Amino acid sequence: MSNIAIQFENISKQYRLGLVSTKTLSHDLNRWWQTAILKREDPYLKIGETNDRSVAGNSEYVWALRDINFDVNQGDVLGIIGKNGAGKSTLLKILSRVTTPTTGIIRARGKIASLLEVGTGFHPELTGRENIYMNGAIMGMTKSEITRKLDEIVEFAGVARYIDTPTKRYSSGMTVRLGFAIAAHLDPEILVVDEVLAVGDAEFQKKAVGKMQEVSRGEGRTVLFVSHQLNSVRALCNKCILMDNGCIADAGDTETIVSKYLNQYNDDSMRSIWINPCNEFYSQYFTPAKMYVIDKKSLLPTTELNNNDAFGVCIEGKVEAKHHGFNVGFAVYSSSGELIFWSLNTDSLPHKFIDVQMGQNKIVMWMQPHYLNEGKYRVELITSIHNNEWLCKPETKSPSIFFNINGGLSDSPFWQEHRPGIMAPINEFEILNI
Repeated sequence: MSNIAIQFENISKQYRLGLVSTKTLSHDLNRWWQTAILKREDPYLKIGETNDRSVAGNSEYVWALRDINFDVNQGDVLGIIGKNGAGKSTLLKILSRVTTPTTGIIRARGKIASLLEVGTGFHPELTGRENIYMNGAIMGMTKSEITRKLDEIVEFAGVARYIDTPTKRYSSGMTVRLGFAIAAHLDPEILVVDEVLAVGDAEFQKKAVGKMQEVSRGEGRTVLFVSHQLNSVRALCNKCILMDNGCIADAGDTETIVSKYLNQYNDDSMRSIWINPCNEFYSQYFTPAKMYVIDKKSLLPTTELNNNDAFGVCIEGKVEAKHHGFNVGFAVYSSSGELIFWSLNTDSLPHKFIDVQMGQNKIVMWMQPHYLNEGKYRVELITSIHNNEWLCKPETKSPSIFFNINGGLSDSPFWQEHRPGIMAPINEFEILNI
């Protein structure tokens, strides 16, 4: 007996930009006549362009997905990664029957539980408890089965105090917690989770990843997981698919595919200076304009540094309005995508950003010598209103640049070559007579 849980066969999805159907009655009638009466191929499938959001197109038709073919075995945890707009969420929406494919068919064995966006499957006027029963009924469970799982779901979600409150009064984090708890605990054979988990806090994300591991490894169920958090993908998934412009660029073991994805951004052609000419990241508080690395001695932009160089990461931008909770900072990643650290202005300037001048400003995060080892690094911008709103969030869509640290430990008298590890500090040692 086959152990294939899901089969994707020639899945394609075409959209007409800004429109439903084909815009005109004559086009719709032509499509119906060709496909329903003459049993021919849809004539509008022969037109359209690749869904590359970064370039202007000449056609009103785009292919969000094109010729997707792969199988998922029972018990697999499949990670689906790629740039924004690569088609990841569209693929999961088709699997979850939120939308239909333009061509192709999906064969799935078992019940599917999906968490695609905040509030998926919730009725805002119903309480959390009522939504649990409604979701369970949609999945074909009896009332007694849902009741048996109810306490476990509420405890996992951590919303016991609000379980009899209408979900329209829930925060996005509470909604995600309850939605994931329902999807994971109502015994689905296939669990589909999109990037929505990024809305939850760190404690809940850890619980969610642990639950998905339990569901897949302990209970042999199948999980499809879309995320830009590559460390979570590495920890959770045994297989991975890389998508690009609506097509499968590669598939295989997770480490190989994640490394290939990261290498797309680590070649020498990637930007060392980020410029925002179109105000893409405009916000009512701060609009970033330029991001780069500078040498602390010369104060000039650079991409090549030595281990014993002090340097800074700079963001230039316009302060549009003052806010006491505004934060700006940076996330630094290794060439393999591992997060090294976050740092924000509040680390050394608590509550001082409210005193900044309106208009153009330059904010610098200074890095001390002997901090990072030899290698290539990526920096992403962080801006937020503390505990309220992300403006530029790392690992989603945020300005980023690259720089290189060259050479070994030139200031160490005995070990001057490359030292293992990401960090390469030269620390002070002392011998005390005890």
